[in-house]
Amino acid sequence: MYERFYQLREKPFALAPDAAYLYLAKRHQHALTMLEYVLGEASGFALITGEVGCGKTIVVNYFLEKVERLLNVGFLTNTHPGIGSVLPWILEALGLEFANTSPGEMYQRLVQYARHEYQCGRRLVLVVDEAQNLGMAGLEELRVLSNVNSGKELFVQTILVGQPELRDLLRRHSMRQFAQRILMEYHLDALRPEETAAYIRHRVQVAGGDQHLFSSDALDLIHTSTGGVPRLINIICDTALVYGFADQHPRIDVTVVQQVIADRAAGGLLPLGGTPQARGAAVANG
Repeated sequence: MYERFYQLREKPFALAPDAAYLYLAKRHQHALTMLEYVLGEASGFALITGEVGCGKTIVVNYFLEKVERLLNVGFLTNTHPGIGSVLPWILEALGLEFANTSPGEMYQRLVQYARHEYQCGRRLVLVVDEAQNLGMAGLEELRVLSNVNSGKELFVQTILVGQPELRDLLRRHSMRQFAQRILMEYHLDALRPEETAAYIRHRVQVAGGDQHLFSSDALDLIHTSTGGVPRLINIICDTALVYGFADQHPRIDVTVVQQVIADRAAGGLLPLGGTPQARGAAVANG
C-alpha cells in the first residue's frame, strides 16, 4: 500500500522473521558468537532466551543461514503444551517417514539418519522454538535423545529457543542433568534507545528507503512506547507508515506516531508503555 509512496521496495517492518533485516546490536553479536562457538566445539546444547518479540528466532535463523552448507537443520516451530512425545516431531522436521512405526523403530531411524549425515560430513542441528512449551517431560525426552551421539562423535546438536520461563524450568533440581549439558546460554534483552533508532533506520534502508524517514522525536517516542521490543517496534512503525500514507505525510513525525500509539493503546491489545492508558494502569496496580 505505502511502499511506492515512500520509495520502498517492500515493507520494512513485516512481522515474519527475515534474516536479511537483522540489526546486529551488541547483544545480537554476542549471541551469534556464542552460537558459532558451541557449534564449533560440537558439544552440548545451546540456549537462547528472551522476552516475547525480542528477536530470538531471527538471530538463530541468521546464524544458520551463514553455515547451512555444513549443517542439516530441523526446525520444531509448532511446540505446544499438548505436543506429547517429541520424537515424531523431530522426524517430521527432518523429513523422515515414521508412520506405523514404534517408538523404538523411530529412534533407530533417527540414529541411522544422524550417523549417515555425519559420515557425509554434515551434522544434524535441531532448533526447538518456544521450547518452554515442551515442559519438563518434553525437555527430558530431548536430553535422552541427545544420547544418539556416540563417544566423541557428535551426530546431533540442539538449539533451544524460548522465553524466560524456559530458564525457570531448567533451574529445577530435577532438571540438573539437562542443565549440565548446556554448553552455551544467552539472554536477549530489549533494545536501548539508541539501538531502537538504529534498528528502525536499518530496516528502512534495507527496504530501499531513506534512513531518515522517521524523525528523531518519532524514534524517541517509539522506543518509549515499546520498551525497545523489536516486534512491538515493527507493529508501531508499520502502522505509522499506513497512517502517514493515508494523510500523505512525506515523513513520519511524532504526531503520526502519537496517533498510532493512542489508537493501538485504546484497543488494549498491545503492551505499550509511555501512554496515558499504560501510566494509568501502572498507578492502579500500585
